[in-house]
Amino acid sequence: MLTAPQDSDDSLRPDRVEDYFRDGAAPVEALLWWQLERQDALQIALRALFQGPAGLTRLRLWVFFELMALRESRLTREALNQAFHVLRDEVLDSALKRLREADLLSWDATSQTYAVTPLAQQLVGLLQPLTQEQAPDGDLASLLAGVAGAHQLGTLQPAQLQHLLAQLSRLYDEFADAIASGSEFALRRARTRFEKALTLVDRAGEALGAIIAQAESAGEARLERLARELGLAQARLLAMASQFNRALQQADRQRVTLGSTGITTTDVRRWLQSQGDLAALLNGAWERPVHPVLVAQRDLVDTAEAEFERDRPKPAEAAALPQGQAAPTGELAVMQLPPDMDQMQALLTAWAGDPVERDLTPAILGGSYARAAYRAQLLPLLGDAQARHLKGATGDMARQPWSVRWSAEQGPVDDEFVKWMSRGVLTPESSSQ
Repeated sequence: MLTAPQDSDDSLRPDRVEDYFRDGAAPVEALLWWQLERQDALQIALRALFQGPAGLTRLRLWVFFELMALRESRLTREALNQAFHVLRDEVLDSALKRLREADLLSWDATSQTYAVTPLAQQLVGLLQPLTQEQAPDGDLASLLAGVAGAHQLGTLQPAQLQHLLAQLSRLYDEFADAIASGSEFALRRARTRFEKALTLVDRAGEALGAIIAQAESAGEARLERLARELGLAQARLLAMASQFNRALQQADRQRVTLGSTGITTTDVRRWLQSQGDLAALLNGAWERPVHPVLVAQRDLVDTAEAEFERDRPKPAEAAALPQGQAAPTGELAVMQLPPDMDQMQALLTAWAGDPVERDLTPAILGGSYARAAYRAQLLPLLGDAQARHLKGATGDMARQPWSVRWSAEQGPVDDEFVKWMSRGVLTPESSSQ
């Protein structure tokens, strides 16, 4: 008779869980151990689903998820047979029996119906990642989503922040190893994942700030401490961006260009990585024998001398500096103010001999519309206290003994370029005072 060898783990398996520990007692004072003890029913349900071969486990999970997706609160056996018509009857009976034993499905003998238990509703949330497509950064995304969602629902636990903090620390060490390796390809792969992780952490930054504020107001010291440590871990990741840039720049400086072809060592490596079978590149290479070329020493010397003499560039002949030349005559252009300011100055000085109120029209109009607009812009200088202390034409204009007073009335004027303008007068300073 043949006997299958006993598993080494089974031979060491004790009868009580306390026998696994050196002191013969479970760590009941540990918070995590206490939390696991409270979830004993959930652990039994998980063992019921995952116990056995891989194919049978997948079948139970499929039946479990399909049951949880049914909208009816009470399910008859006919409804289950219709929902799982692809399964054989005995297989469906076995799966339903396992779910009933794990308290995931209840049977009402009075109404002859099945119902989903609260434990099953709790378990489906735990197993939901099995039905989702796993992204390269799905581990960090699921942890961040769990923390942000639990914060919104008010069910956040310190253990969730602890797991997220541990994952950020592992990512930091992974990125630091890629930077220390100096490999261009390792840096680029790590840089892509780093940018995705940084984007996820940035999106959760607002939630982390709210967690810190809420924990501080609620007086939860441990939750506040973990949230602040998460903020520090996020800052460490942000500071690593400059390290990636410096490492990539160093890798770029070490890249070698092969001749004048423009092909670099990076291009060659990428091409080699794209080949499925590198050994196939040597096919036929060993079939070509080496043909040695024997040349005498005198032939080599004669050839080298001929090539040297032919390729030697001729030195440029020394040329004298050109003779000096006289600079061409020119005129120094000096910016001058338009003559309208001097003309207005002369007009105002002439009017100062007879200090009476004057109409603005003779002082503004004349010449063209542009010149009239320029004269109108000069009028605010009259009586300007700050401009009186300036030197030059602007100061002289401000020191004129006149002040301008515009009126709200408007009307036509007799001018070739201006047809309509506001009314105004020039008043002597003695009269205005």
